[in-house]
Amino acid sequence: MHPHIEDYALIGDLQTAALVGRDGSIDWLCLPRFDSGACFAALLGGKDNGHWRLSPRSSEARAQRSYRGESLILDTVWETSTGSVRVIDFMPQRDRQPDVVRIVEGLSGSVEMRGVLRLRFDYGRAVPWVRAAEGSRVAVAGPDSVWLRTPSQGTTYGKDFSTRSDFTVAAGERTAFVLTWHPSHEPRPEQIDPFEALQDTLDDWHTWSARCRYNGPYHEAVIRSLITLKALTYAPTGGIVAAPTTSLPEELGGVRNWDYRYCWLRDASLTLNCLLSAGYLEEAGAWRDWLLRAVAGAPDDLQIMYGLAGERRLPETELPWLSGYCDSLPVRIGNAAVEQRQLDVYGEVLDSFHIARTAGLASEPHAWSIQRALVDYLESTWRDPDEGLWEIRGPRRHFVHSKVMAWVAADRAVRAIEADPKLGGDLERWRAMRDEVHREVCERGYDADRGTFTQFYGSRELDAATLLIPRVGFLPGDDPRVVSTIDTVRRELTVPHGPDSMGGAPIGLVRRYSTEGGSVDGLPGDEGTFLACSFWLVDALRLSGRRHEAREMFERLLDLRNDLGLLSEEYDPAARRQLGNYPQAFSHIGLVGTAFGLRDGAEAD
Repeated sequence: MHPHIEDYALIGDLQTAALVGRDGSIDWLCLPRFDSGACFAALLGGKDNGHWRLSPRSSEARAQRSYRGESLILDTVWETSTGSVRVIDFMPQRDRQPDVVRIVEGLSGSVEMRGVLRLRFDYGRAVPWVRAAEGSRVAVAGPDSVWLRTPSQGTTYGKDFSTRSDFTVAAGERTAFVLTWHPSHEPRPEQIDPFEALQDTLDDWHTWSARCRYNGPYHEAVIRSLITLKALTYAPTGGIVAAPTTSLPEELGGVRNWDYRYCWLRDASLTLNCLLSAGYLEEAGAWRDWLLRAVAGAPDDLQIMYGLAGERRLPETELPWLSGYCDSLPVRIGNAAVEQRQLDVYGEVLDSFHIARTAGLASEPHAWSIQRALVDYLESTWRDPDEGLWEIRGPRRHFVHSKVMAWVAADRAVRAIEADPKLGGDLERWRAMRDEVHREVCERGYDADRGTFTQFYGSRELDAATLLIPRVGFLPGDDPRVVSTIDTVRRELTVPHGPDSMGGAPIGLVRRYSTEGGSVDGLPGDEGTFLACSFWLVDALRLSGRRHEAREMFERLLDLRNDLGLLSEEYDPAARRQLGNYPQAFSHIGLVGTAFGLRDGAEAD
């Protein structure tokens, strides 16, 4: 049985990340980048697909874990009948090659420990050749090489195609393991001092966290989400991955398993807004610059996602040797949705540049010419159907959210010229486009009989993305059509969760759309409630004037985080567990944005 998704902690070095289970096992790690092949893939298969466990030998040992201050350094304290130890897991922000450091500190008595390292490159498929060299173990398979530096005390030996270490730690003692990846054709990488690296890593994170200028309620939740977003940043380019994992299922045993180790344009404006609001101008500028490089080119060639450095080709393949998380197949790498038409991304991009411009971020000279080209292209294509925000794998439709975001693109272009006429552009034509889109959405995308905006023109189905209508400024939050849409979504798209331990009323967690009876997405099976949509409902409630309800719901949503403050993509209210890729940037972006909205709304009152 796999651990629950929320049983994992995240560590990372701003270029890749690892998931560490409550049992002390690292079950997922891709080296050297987020989108590289995994050398530990037990998360999506079994232990034979690669993992690294470090824990007491006693089967009765019990663990408590936490992050050290406002950092990504994981402390796990193990209690046994003979004593207690602390295992410290982290990845230093690298100079060149990635390192995983695991330090064991004796706290009381003495504890017998065991390490089991089972490296399997190429997503758990390639068994490396392992040899002793220069006081370390080196594993090589094709282009990949890993050096493991082990403690001098105890014994290290090979067994069952794994490297094992048995040692004892007494109170006051500490020892360290360092795992370093490098290309197999290069000489041995330079060794780091694990204890110096610990202090440097702690200093780096605390310095970064201290820059946060959020000073409202829910500070702990906000800073932890911001740290998570920082951890999902690919530092060399400024791109931010949607999640560090692939194929964690939206339904246990189902087929809705996708690779999220790429950068989505749909996240752009929300991410930028979070970073700027929290005072992280450097990160916001790096993300904006990544976006600018990625979208440069012909407007009709705009993709919905790109690789970490802006790569365009992300071919989707399946890995048949992996059994999947909880037998959820197939396991996929790459993402075929990269080929989809999603017209809403033009609105996301134009809104991102608008946010950056109004925040005072220095603009590149060619940025406006790219924006002009995008809105000019959208003027001739916004009437076309598309696959929409949710990347459906069924027929194209006239999705209401896509049309709303086309309005956003035109609106932001108009506002840019109104603020700075020297930019240049056909202001009257863009105003006419904005008005036409608005008129059509209100006529064809709103079902007056049901009192709600629908998923697509002519449909009676609902879509949680319509909750964003007041947030992007398409209509005011107190517009009767918006209020009615909020109430309809709450009534028909939410799933009750609760009551809580204090006997409170159940909270309604939001589904993206209905997956029943010939679902629009063209896929079999079901999925959990979508956490970002639940935060959108909080925003919509606040913007419609129901601030008390919004705050109450937000506080209940915070309870869905795991003990380390992490959220995946979805939540299963019946099984009371997280689902989908993890940790999910979109969920944490939603948390941060909603917290800022609640704070600013309270200050306005």
